[in-house]
Amino acid sequence: MKIAIFGGTGFLGSYLVDALIAHGHSPILMARPAPGRQFSESPHYRMVSGDLSDKDTIHQVISEANAVIYNIGILREFPRHGITFQSLQYEKARDIMDIAAALGVRRFLLTSANGVKPDGTRYQRTKYLAEQHLQTGKLDGTIFRPSVIFGDPRGRMEFATQLLDEIIRSPAPAPLFHQGLLPIRAGAFRLSPIHVKDVAEIYVKALTDPAAIGKIQSLCGPDPLAWRTIIKTIGQAVGRNKKTLPVPVFPMKLAAGVLERFPSFPLTRDQLTMLLEGNTGDSSAVFKAYGIAPTPFNEETLSYLRG
Repeated sequence: MKIAIFGGTGFLGSYLVDALIAHGHSPILMARPAPGRQFSESPHYRMVSGDLSDKDTIHQVISEANAVIYNIGILREFPRHGITFQSLQYEKARDIMDIAAALGVRRFLLTSANGVKPDGTRYQRTKYLAEQHLQTGKLDGTIFRPSVIFGDPRGRMEFATQLLDEIIRSPAPAPLFHQGLLPIRAGAFRLSPIHVKDVAEIYVKALTDPAAIGKIQSLCGPDPLAWRTIIKTIGQAVGRNKKTLPVPVFPMKLAAGVLERFPSFPLTRDQLTMLLEGNTGDSSAVFKAYGIAPTPFNEETLSYLRG
């Protein structure tokens, strides 16, 4: 099958391309042109230069495909540069769904996020709106809601590498965020890290699985881990016994309200809100259905951090 991928050059996208090729598919990637960027030639996939506002190119890419994967998302927005959750996570996703439907390309996979909801943060709301558009349309859609994804970043942004760079290597103690003034449950909120290769394998197997059509699949790793445990595990993976410090989230949100517009500030108010909500789920059924042994989050599987 020929698979059109929007968001195929990022972290998860690069693994999706590998998995598609390994299963005999032919990816068609549309990537935004940028100064100095050159697209490599390959007999296994095709690169098309184009912007998400270029509907002619989008039509061309989708018209050659049997299925579409929309895998575009951002962690923070910069409205002055036209980078917003509303545009990239909802409006462009909606437009591409509509183009696919008009061209008769019915199979559609959408990357959403675990914990999306209509009354959540801007990130969560726009992901939810994209889900709603897919569910109420005429496409044979499958929605994936990954928790935090880890694995060799290949030079891209990745969960564990970001924590290593911004927290573990910092001379300051690692923050154990908590609600309220008393640090009774500091760093106790839990996440379910899932390995990027497991995510990519699930996508590709679901692509040709009729039972996956119409489904919303939460993709979470096998072990829900407390934030403090995640920090400790990443530290151990690189040979560091990282000190920690309880940090009330309220003053952090006040600081983020002033400084989050600067890319160098590590967290936004919405990211802090979502972090404290936790990000867990049970994906044992999908792992079992596709015969995948889930990868644990431990020192061995984090060995890429030592490179």
